[in-house]
Amino acid sequence: MMSSLKSALLPGFARSDAPSRETLRRSMARERASSKAEIERPRLVLASASPRRVTLLAQIGVTPDALRPASIDESARRGEMPRALVTRLAKAKAEVARNQIANDPDLADSYVLAADTVVAMGRKILMKPAHVEEAMASLQLLSGRTHKVQTCVCLITPDDRVRTKIVDTRVRFRYISRAELESYIASREWRGKAGGYAIQGLAGCFVQRLIGSYTNVVGLPLTEVVALLNSEKFPIQYNWLRYAEVDRA
Repeated sequence: MMSSLKSALLPGFARSDAPSRETLRRSMARERASSKAEIERPRLVLASASPRRVTLLAQIGVTPDALRPASIDESARRGEMPRALVTRLAKAKAEVARNQIANDPDLADSYVLAADTVVAMGRKILMKPAHVEEAMASLQLLSGRTHKVQTCVCLITPDDRVRTKIVDTRVRFRYISRAELESYIASREWRGKAGGYAIQGLAGCFVQRLIGSYTNVVGLPLTEVVALLNSEKFPIQYNWLRYAEVDRA
């Protein structure tokens, strides 16, 4: 299934920094505005190649029409706080993906969804470890303590309005023994994971308490994603009805 998937909230509202040159996406948006027409079949582009986010979307009956991962510098700026960082990165990813499809006849008028997740201990941001030593240090810091997982979800509509929502989840780890820590590092599950762990994997046994959204810690807060898509009239329940038809067959 993964291989096939791969081929009342009012978030922030703004106008995105669309490319200055004329694009197919812009001309299509103008035509819709003048005729007051709706998109016949809304499409969704996910600005990520994360299998976790693809799987989470599938859980709510959404299959992206395309994946357009954005290659950007995810380094925090000097003095940048976690909330500011996730917001900046999520918007940047969404805008890069939007620009990639701006002249694609099949995708130009798509919704674009992006997200960025960070793990923070106070003001300290724990990014994706680049090597074993960083992963070890990150998990040692989290051991026996409470940290915060923050995700910013960014949705760019076909007429280039930007909607954002930041979700916070508090996670407490039990004490992790040296033997457990070394074994977890050896598993290599930490690679590419904010904070150096995957709650949906082996590291789930480290979690003593969680306050907030579990799917947020996995990488995409589903309640907020559904609220965003519904608020912008993306037909998220379309596949739900199809599931019912299959069940009756």
